[in-house]
Amino acid sequence: GEPIEDNFKILFIETMARLSTLFVALVAAIATLSNVMAFVPVNTRSVPASSTELAVNIKIQVGEGEPIESALRRFKREVNKSGHLMDLRHKRYFENSQDRKKRKIVQARNRKRLERMQKRRMQQQRS
Repeated sequence: GEPIEDNFKILFIETMARLSTLFVALVAAIATLSNVMAFVPVNTRSVPASSTELAVNIKIQVGEGEPIESALRRFKREVNKSGHLMDLRHKRYFENSQDRKKRKIVQARNRKRLERMQKRRMQQQRS
């Protein structure tokens, strides 16, 4: 791919690795210090300081005796579902309103196509 895309992929992988390491350390510290079974990041600011900083509030419940790997996997899934990383990707470079509108139209088209495919699969499974 292009050098910019390759650099972004490397940066993304490094960021996720750091996030994973921090999460594992935090869960281990919580497990050893107390019997608290929830991980809730504390949001100290109500408004992000910059355009690339997002107010993230993602929660997962860590079950008693649950392996850290499975909690981490669920945490990553929640991060991906929240869409914060995609927002950061789009805010990385300036995007004028016309380009943003085109991107949103393409995203809506893809989302509708996926919904139609899922609906078709459900109907085929029933019959």
